[in-house]
Amino acid sequence: MSRVHDALRRAENGGGLEDGTPLTTLPGESRGPEFLKVNNSPAQLPPVRLNVHAGMLADAPLVEFQPAPESHLLDLNNSHDTPAEEFRTLRTRLNHLQTLQPLHTVLVTSPSPAEGKTFTAVNLALAQAHLAESSVLLADFDLRRPIIHNLFQVERAPGLSDFLTGQCSFAQSLRRIEGRNLYLLPAGSPVKNPLELLNMRQSKVLFEELPRAFNWAIFDTPPLLFSADANLLATLADGTILVVKIGSTTFDNVTRAMQSLCENNVLGIVANGARASELYNKYTYYYSKTE
Repeated sequence: MSRVHDALRRAENGGGLEDGTPLTTLPGESRGPEFLKVNNSPAQLPPVRLNVHAGMLADAPLVEFQPAPESHLLDLNNSHDTPAEEFRTLRTRLNHLQTLQPLHTVLVTSPSPAEGKTFTAVNLALAQAHLAESSVLLADFDLRRPIIHNLFQVERAPGLSDFLTGQCSFAQSLRRIEGRNLYLLPAGSPVKNPLELLNMRQSKVLFEELPRAFNWAIFDTPPLLFSADANLLATLADGTILVVKIGSTTFDNVTRAMQSLCENNVLGIVANGARASELYNKYTYYYSKTE
């Protein structure tokens, strides 16, 4: 209060504040304390613009499609491959949803580790890119245990973390898969606190600008119940897919995961780990009768 009183006394005497900040008077008004206005308004943060657009994709480094043997990537050219048919079905449902609502950025996560979230994210991205109608981005936002660069046998850096910290351009952080309409965004250089990095304004703007360059952007994230990363990213994405594993994921974990997402923008649940015999009976009967 003493500082306020000192300021008012100085103002009445025609002075300024103790720190030298000048005082101005509105036009036509007397120079009294009730008409004072301090020229020290809060600084406005400059807007962030990443300028992500389709034109920059041509500058992304080109890499061969050489998946690692343990990657479990599906052969979408084989029409009788039952798991591939499951991802075509998932792709079809998402493409239908896209006609009903703005849907371009999709988060893929799970309640706990080893439930198949990365397997789902990678093969869903391949299924979308197989249509060859527009560009698809597969981004590794699991900065704690990134793996997508290993599955495709590409360099981890430069990638997402390097781009967000200004170490490279967006095009330099990408990998363009030869012969496919698919772009990879690996995790990038290791960071000490992934949540702090993902909480930067650049991350929010990136989600907003990605639809300018990609029809679909699919993100692999950490499990929901083991870090806050996926919860934060779910508030930025257009939708979230929750992956659970049959015979492993508990009902309690599914409930807790859904509650952590506040059930906002949850597109659905993918059940991973079905027995091969179940899928075989589902599809091969039809093919055997029509061929």
